[in-house]
Amino acid sequence: MSNLIKAELQKLFTTRIWWAMLIVMLLLTGLSLFFIIFFAGEPAQNGAPGLPALEDPAWLPIGLSAASSGTIFTMILGVIMMTSEYRYQTVTGTFLTTPQRGRVIAAKLGAGVVVGLLFAVVSLVVVGVVCVIAVLSAGGDIALTGNRVPQIIIGVCASLALYAMFGIGLGALIRNQIAALIGAIVWAYVIESIFAAIPALQVVGKWLPGGGSQALMSIDVDTGLGAPDLLPAWGGALLLAGYAVLFAVVANITTTKRDIT
Repeated sequence: MSNLIKAELQKLFTTRIWWAMLIVMLLLTGLSLFFIIFFAGEPAQNGAPGLPALEDPAWLPIGLSAASSGTIFTMILGVIMMTSEYRYQTVTGTFLTTPQRGRVIAAKLGAGVVVGLLFAVVSLVVVGVVCVIAVLSAGGDIALTGNRVPQIIIGVCASLALYAMFGIGLGALIRNQIAALIGAIVWAYVIESIFAAIPALQVVGKWLPGGGSQALMSIDVDTGLGAPDLLPAWGGALLLAGYAVLFAVVANITTTKRDIT
């Protein structure tokens, strides 16, 4: 299995798409972090809670949470990892080399987790360095073991890895690459945003992958990060694990039972 995972990673890393996605992800993450830094210490406005000041220990986990902005990019990479096999007609050779399709899907899911974790680590390192510089420049202290900072780090890693698996499952379900990419973008920026923004739908939205991710990284309602109707952190972790299993099952079933010609 490890050789199959290495082969899937080699397929991805010999293309330019992964580092292009990584660069764009870091630019978007940097933009989010800029606003979190810029508006640090601003009072509450129009009923929305304000952000803590940079020197406030409560600000650091909020700043680190900007690293989760890359979920859409790992999901897109997951879609590409699956659908490119059909787009470039390499899927026949892949399944002839490894006739057990379930092993191929398992390898793709494993490679997706590796890619998601890689993107999460890079994002966390870049965001972490900027956050530490910002806090120290403001005269604050750094406490990496307090204020649920470890929880934020775990949440970012789990979210980016999960959405990579989501992309692979979606690509297995919708083999057309363009349609699958549109579906991924609509899900991330439209469907989950609607369920998160409309109060009447938030009771459902908290059970979606985005809701589980927010619950896992939720800090405190008073800080402006998190909401009272989210699942507890452990519930968010279980929900994300459940979706990971679901995506794996969907990817396996939809691939093993289809004619590839």
